Amino acid sequence: MSPDSLREDPSMPNTTFTPAISARAARRENPPGIGHGLPTLASALTLALAACGDVNPSGTNADVAIDTIGDTVVVRTLSGSVWGSVATLVPEASIGELEGAEEYLFGSISSIAVDGDRTVYVLDGQAQHVRVFDSEGTYVRTLGGPGEGPTEFTRAEAIALLPDGRLVVRDAGIKQLKVFGPGPDEVDQWPYSTSGTMSYSSIPLYTDVHGRTFQTDPGGWSPPDGFEPDQIIVFGPDGTHLDTIPEPWGDYEEPKVEWERMSFPVPFSPYGHWAVAPGGHLVSAFSADYRIDVARDDGVLRIERNAEPPRVPEGESSSYRDGLTEQYRTQMPDWRWQGPPIPDHKPFFSELVAGRGGRIWVKLETEASPVENPNYDPERPGDSPVRWRSELRYDVFEADGTYLGTVDPPDGYSSRPTPVFDGDLVWAASRDELGVPRLVRYRIKVEGASED
Repeated sequence: MSPDSLREDPSMPNTTFTPAISARAARRENPPGIGHGLPTLASALTLALAACGDVNPSGTNADVAIDTIGDTVVVRTLSGSVWGSVATLVPEASIGELEGAEEYLFGSISSIAVDGDRTVYVLDGQAQHVRVFDSEGTYVRTLGGPGEGPTEFTRAEAIALLPDGRLVVRDAGIKQLKVFGPGPDEVDQWPYSTSGTMSYSSIPLYTDVHGRTFQTDPGGWSPPDGFEPDQIIVFGPDGTHLDTIPEPWGDYEEPKVEWERMSFPVPFSPYGHWAVAPGGHLVSAFSADYRIDVARDDGVLRIERNAEPPRVPEGESSSYRDGLTEQYRTQMPDWRWQGPPIPDHKPFFSELVAGRGGRIWVKLETEASPVENPNYDPERPGDSPVRWRSELRYDVFEADGTYLGTVDPPDGYSSRPTPVFDGDLVWAASRDELGVPRLVRYRIKVEGASED
């Protein structure tokens, strides 16, 4: 083991991305304690909430409390889940081979997109092109390739699909979004700028049902003002720049260990996370609390869950600290840990992903356990005979805040690049025991549950 009920209304587009601002402000106005200890709803309403989803629940209902605070609706799961047991992902189909036709050989799967017909788009970061496959996994065509021409990429790193079928590719090497389609020979180029020295980003490229594209400005060092926080650049369907907004908690200063002119974040410190829902509303959270805000036109949906943060074992904490100390002292013999200690607990989660139907997947932090390091080299600074491994796990919520349950993906499943989630289907990268990269379509399976 490793690890659509409500849809956004496309008839109500926003000309600017103002819901993101309201979500950010809402968290500041409401202190961390709000939403705890709310009265439980009657069992009839709880059953109504539990009726969502494509996989039939196994019989255990969630205990849910709902309250309204100003323009914020709080849905808090006190215990239980719709599924009633841990789910897994069962592979249904895969694309990728160890050897054979070149069209089915991947170098490095860097980004994935899937349209409504289940046509699959795979960005191969090593080959610097996008391969297109039909819903059965049959190769269709290739877009792009390495180079400096209008249809080529210098450093493509993310892809996304617009509702009219056009494919948007982020070419961070030249700071352009290249848009393929709708015709077979049509390509448009949307330049963008960044506020700091950073050009590359692992954050996905987002689009919404209104045809908008959401591109990250990764910020970075910008003299003489210092470090510039990340921003979100919003483009209209024709490439017009609609808005630039700050990332949620972009002004948060994470705890750091500092020495002279260098610094790095304290391991296991909480962080701000965000994604864009299909309707263009921002999904955001700060991982110190199990609280997720979904901005709406009429306010905020706040999703909460009673949970305890995973523990950081003493052995894992000392392994991080000792390894970093040894590594830095090879270059700076006087280096010492100057900063806050490593926390006793991890953040609740490390990533948010909004699915195509509005479901929210929360990639959880989990407690690690020691495993032998087969590549241990005592001559390598900072290396250790033991590594700490934590299992991959997700919590899954419907768009209305209903807690469906937990998903434990199987061995080989990879959360990088960000998978595509659509109802009970998941498209994700995978590697087999030989290290062969594949794109796999999985289906959620709940133990003891029947499927429609």
